[in-house]
Amino acid sequence: MLTAAARLIAERGFSETRIADVAARVGASPALVIYYFGNKDQLLTAALRYSEGSFYEAAERMLLTTRSMKRRLQTLVRWTCLPDKQAELTGDWGLWFDLWAQAFRHPEVKKDRAELDRQWRDLVKRVVQDGIDNGEIGRVDVETFAIMWAALLDGLVVQVALDDPLVDGKRAQKIALAVARKELGFS
Repeated sequence: MLTAAARLIAERGFSETRIADVAARVGASPALVIYYFGNKDQLLTAALRYSEGSFYEAAERMLLTTRSMKRRLQTLVRWTCLPDKQAELTGDWGLWFDLWAQAFRHPEVKKDRAELDRQWRDLVKRVVQDGIDNGEIGRVDVETFAIMWAALLDGLVVQVALDDPLVDGKRAQKIALAVARKELGFS
């Protein structure tokens, strides 16, 4: 159900996806979808969490095999700002765009959005703190960097996903890494 919901929302958008559509895609009744998720807002959040699960599994594997903070940050940027993969970027990020729009008006979705953003910032904080602990960089305000850099990446992805003529995936990656180098003090 979560795979179907994530794909439908990415294809059609949240407002154009109905519980009945998700049920039809998996061969279940709408009542069963409601039983598991309660309502459409909760289905959106669950679909996004499910979609993000593979990202965080890959991130954990990458952290185990990549020791350099710089390489870890480069990998996160590459995974976030996908150059030349517009369809993949729009599909994955389309869920986030819909979540942000729903969170603006729905307190329960807003709470879920905050938790998902916390998870992303915590990953960035871990990478930077490891860089400090390993002597790759000096002391920095890890939390402030994570907030700022996550917001920068979010904004860059919006520009890439909307085909901004000045911000393609490669330029977004360059900008994100230039800011990280400046703020964290590595070459």
